[in-house]
Amino acid sequence: MSVQHGSGNGNVEGVLPVGVAPEVSSIATLAGRIQGSVSRVIVGKEAEIELMLVAMLCEGHVLLEDVPGTGKTTMAKALARSLGCTFHRIQFTPDLLPSDITGTSIYNQQTGQFEMRRGPIFSQIVLADEINRSGPRTQSALLEAMEERQVSVDVETMALPRPFMVLATQNPVELEGTFPLPEAQLDRFLIKLKIGYPSEEDEKAIVRRFRESSPLLEIEPVAQVEELLRAQQAVRKVYVSPAVEGYVVQVTRATRRHEAIELGASPRATLALYRTSQALAAIGGRGYVLPDDVKRMAGPTLSHRIMLSARTRLRGRDSSAILEDVLNGVAVPVESTGAGKAG
Repeated sequence: MSVQHGSGNGNVEGVLPVGVAPEVSSIATLAGRIQGSVSRVIVGKEAEIELMLVAMLCEGHVLLEDVPGTGKTTMAKALARSLGCTFHRIQFTPDLLPSDITGTSIYNQQTGQFEMRRGPIFSQIVLADEINRSGPRTQSALLEAMEERQVSVDVETMALPRPFMVLATQNPVELEGTFPLPEAQLDRFLIKLKIGYPSEEDEKAIVRRFRESSPLLEIEPVAQVEELLRAQQAVRKVYVSPAVEGYVVQVTRATRRHEAIELGASPRATLALYRTSQALAAIGGRGYVLPDDVKRMAGPTLSHRIMLSARTRLRGRDSSAILEDVLNGVAVPVESTGAGKAG
């Protein structure tokens, strides 16, 4: 089977091997159900919900950075309820200890043995609220669990449940009494996104929707955990042509050469951009990745993984503007193999 496809800034024409990603249509259907469910609570944020689903399909974690009251906690709860996943919220405070997250061994006088009391990290979706309000040791305990997907307490090592996703929030406005995440720890998050204020019409819709009660209480699961796990495996089979694969690598490597960037994106960032592009394509119902998928995911996956130079920060330029420059400087792939249209 051959397939021809194009993007706004370049065409990619290639051959899609037979049998690649036969479950893509089911992924798109699953994503549509989840998006529809979460959108019953969160108004006018379809793009942000889609990015959270991208992270979930890639088995990654999300850092939500925005001012209070924009719906970060509500979005996390709505996603957990829509998936039928276990959910736990951890409020990060300066006195929070690592054992408050992972759990601890407690001596049982009746049995004469130590028993493991598991912490809130043993949930399928964990909301780490205001993660930058806790000390580095506590932050590291959470981030280690995110990376290793297991927790070690004393001599016992326990695997975390699947699916497993951490949604961490931080307030960019209040800096007093906070401990900003260093770059090495920010790299553990697959995606960083901002929800932002709603439009005037959306805010009116929010007022009407929440007038009598919260629609969050009415959400029922629209997907099974097993269905989600199958989708996570299937999304890795989405086809990426050699030309688009090269484009992914060129974009991340370009961040290491840009004059405004002091520290460019790591190879882990290259993998993040590759996998999130696959997931975005699958959500769109395609079994192949377009350059536009890569361009769409460059901001959410790379913005928190680059360090701008001091001069750039003094000029008031942010990572989003610099990444736009990077993308404009990398040629969009054009591949021609003489393949016909899909049929």
